[in-house]
Amino acid sequence: MDICKQIRRDILNISHASGHGHLPTCFSIVELLQGLYEVMRHNPADPGLPDRDLFVLSKGHAALAYYVVLARQGYFPLDEVASFGSCGATFGCHADRSKIPGVEVSTGSLGHGIGVAVGMALGCRIRKEPRQVYTLIGDGEANEGTVWEAVLVAESLKLDNLTIIYDNNLSHGRGLQVADPGQKFAAFGCEVIEVQEGHDLEAIRAAYRAPAAKPKAIIAHTVKGFGCRTMVSDQYAWHRRSPSDKELSTLLEELDAPSI
Repeated sequence: MDICKQIRRDILNISHASGHGHLPTCFSIVELLQGLYEVMRHNPADPGLPDRDLFVLSKGHAALAYYVVLARQGYFPLDEVASFGSCGATFGCHADRSKIPGVEVSTGSLGHGIGVAVGMALGCRIRKEPRQVYTLIGDGEANEGTVWEAVLVAESLKLDNLTIIYDNNLSHGRGLQVADPGQKFAAFGCEVIEVQEGHDLEAIRAAYRAPAAKPKAIIAHTVKGFGCRTMVSDQYAWHRRSPSDKELSTLLEELDAPSI
C-alpha cells in the first residue's frame, strides 16, 4: 500500500479509537511530512543526533499526523500512539518535546513555532553547523502577525538554512484569507517554490532539495481532508471530531477508492 495512504489509515483508526484529532488538517500535510522525513538528516535510533536537521510543526493541532509519520520512521512503535489524547497520555493533542522522541519543539499556539524555528536557524549559523531547519505553518496561522515578523527577521539575517513549508489548504476560507501567499513571501524576501500539487510526493521532495541562497518558502497547494470525499466536501463539520464506527468504514473505503 502507498505509504501516504497507509498513514491516513493509521490516522483514521487512531482518531476513531481515541475520539480526538483534527482529521482534515492532518490529511492535508501527510505528503509534506513524509517527504520531509525522506529528505532531512535524522536518525530514529539516535533522536539527539548532534548534526541532525530540525523540524518544527508550527501548526501544532496536526500532531496526530506528525506522530504517525514519526512512528512509521521508527521513532517509536505505532501502537503506542493509540493512547492519543487520553488523560495523562504521552501523545497529547499537541506534541510535547519532553515526552516524545523526535519532537524538537512543543507547539500549539499558532504563530509561535515559526519564530522558534528562526531562532534555531540563527543558532545553527552562529555555531557554524551545517544543519537545515524546517517549519510547517498553516494558511490560517498566517493571519498571526508573529508569522510575518519572523519572516522579516529570517530575511534580514539571510538565513539560507531555513525552509518555511506553507500548507495552503484554504482552511481559513471563513476568515481573512491570505491571497497569493507565494507573492507575499517573495515580497518579504524569501526564495519561493510553488508546489501546485501538494500531494505529489516527488514534487514535494524536489522542493525540499532545491538550493536557496536565502530563506526558502515552499507554498504547497493542498486539499483539506485529502483522500476522503466525505471530509473534503464538508471540511468544517469535520474540523474537530473523530469518526463513528459507520463513518470510519466509509472513510476507509474512500481512501481505497481510485480518487477523491
